Amino acid sequence: MSETLIQRIKDLEEELEQLKSQLLHTNGAHKDTGPLPNETTSSSKKGKKTLKERPFDFSSHPRRHVALRMAYLGWSYQGFAVQENTDNTVEARLFEALLKTRLIQDRQSSNYHRCGRTDKGVSAFSQVITIDLRSSQFAGGLGVIPAEVVAAKKKDADSAPSELPYVKMLNRVLPQDIRVLDWAPAAEGFSARFDCQARTYRYYFPRGTLDIDLMTDAAKRYEGTHDFRNLCKMDVGNGVLQFERTILSATIKPVHSIPTADPYDLFIFELKGLAFLYHQVRCMMAVLLLIGQKLEAPEIINELLDVQTNPRKPQYSMAVDYPLVLYNCHFEGLSWRREEEELNHALSSLQQHWTQSAVKAHVLHGMIQGLEEVTGGVSSNSFWLVEGSRQRNYRSLLERPRCESLESRIDHFVKRGRLKREEGENGREAMVHQRKRSKHSHNS
Repeated sequence: MSETLIQRIKDLEEELEQLKSQLLHTNGAHKDTGPLPNETTSSSKKGKKTLKERPFDFSSHPRRHVALRMAYLGWSYQGFAVQENTDNTVEARLFEALLKTRLIQDRQSSNYHRCGRTDKGVSAFSQVITIDLRSSQFAGGLGVIPAEVVAAKKKDADSAPSELPYVKMLNRVLPQDIRVLDWAPAAEGFSARFDCQARTYRYYFPRGTLDIDLMTDAAKRYEGTHDFRNLCKMDVGNGVLQFERTILSATIKPVHSIPTADPYDLFIFELKGLAFLYHQVRCMMAVLLLIGQKLEAPEIINELLDVQTNPRKPQYSMAVDYPLVLYNCHFEGLSWRREEEELNHALSSLQQHWTQSAVKAHVLHGMIQGLEEVTGGVSSNSFWLVEGSRQRNYRSLLERPRCESLESRIDHFVKRGRLKREEGENGREAMVHQRKRSKHSHNS
């Protein structure tokens, strides 16, 4: 029995040696002929890495000048435009997506224009940009810029594919609270900033105890062309020295077509204008809220717009940011191309967000109603829409301390070397900005 067992062990040892020999032979063959199919080696990994790092040849692709229409919830961002002190902006996320999808080589060469900047916390239903994107249209078309290098294989115009799915490509890599809605081909010189016909903003607020009729009367007084230096933040340091703007319409209307007397009904301050100044809409809304509370009369609008009588802005807090939306940017001559699947994805995402927010709002409303039944009254909720703490003893706007005058601010920046005084052709003094302007002229 023991001899049989010993013999069996010897046979197994011989089989093991044969297997080792075969394994060594197989490995040697791999070194000569390369890895077997589906086999991963360090050399194959290196090959993949080298392929990944190979630069993309943008010069062999045509580009196309297009307009992109975007919607975003700005509550989590520090504004739309890229800033030096933070990368948490909508524009920063947009350019990350454009670079990741290789639709642009870099921002500097992309011929980029934005319709307007929105501040920290401000959202947009229809922000528009223009930019040159990589295209599949070798045969040409509106806005198509031919490739710098002609490909070795001639492109057949008749078999040219449809344009790249810009909306789908970008939405796959953008955050869920930033969506590209559609795109339009545009002529090479078309600019989202300079060719915009008008911009519409909306500011949402609850009725509360506000006098809506007084606010409606006051809002109409904004219409027309006026100097709004008392209803904005004067951004002289960035070269904004002219504060005359044209407001095409200014209205107060209910969110729902049939309003009730419920203090929790929502209303909209809707403002349409050619262009806006830094924090202009929020300052205009702050004054309307004072009028709605009957702390100021509607005539205060006329007095603030009279910069000859009141050249210095009274000190007051502006309205908070999150109810403000860039509702629409108006253009002529653009033919928007929609991708139904992407619009449905955006709609589904917003419906989910709305459901969560609406349920939370009604939970809060239920708690408030319970407390109001105990206290027997309805408190005003409008002062929560103004920055800073509530004044116990109200002081009228025209009796408050005033900000610096425009002339004083100009002198300050001239002394610091940010502005330079020059004489124009007509002999009048003109101001020249010493640095590259931070285009605040379309701010809200």
